[in-house]
Amino acid sequence: MSDVSHPSRVVVAGIGNEYRQDDGAGLAVARLVSSSSPEIGDVGPLGEPLDLLGRWDDADLAIVIDTVRSGAQSGTIRLIELRESDDPTEEAVSGATSTHGIGLIGVLRIARAINRAPHRVVVVAIEGSEFGLGVGLTPEVKRAVTDAAQQIIELLEEAA
Repeated sequence: MSDVSHPSRVVVAGIGNEYRQDDGAGLAVARLVSSSSPEIGDVGPLGEPLDLLGRWDDADLAIVIDTVRSGAQSGTIRLIELRESDDPTEEAVSGATSTHGIGLIGVLRIARAINRAPHRVVVVAIEGSEFGLGVGLTPEVKRAVTDAAQQIIELLEEAA
């Protein structure tokens, strides 16, 4: 019996709007990470989590980066792994407010229901403070973009 291995499919998805200040952080992180390795597919930019359907299907690892407003200090980065049991995860991410119509947990449930979900999903949440019209990140979030990209690259190295 031969051991046939295939390269794992890793996708990064930045969610947000670069014309709404800190909301563009997810897009910036995804661009940085995907430029670090040709094996990583950037499936964005995405305006909302529902856009993930059809783009992250059957990936071995999907990393979703989004800006949140949870009351933490601006620029705070949280890595949250979504597990098969949604209940504890939902509690972990429910403190963050989203401007999107359907949240990431809802999209993951849909993907699982149609058997197209990624095997592993890691959310990188960056705390933002300014979401009004305008281009450019606040200084704290701009620093967090670089830090988050580095944390994702380290996560990918550990997973390999």
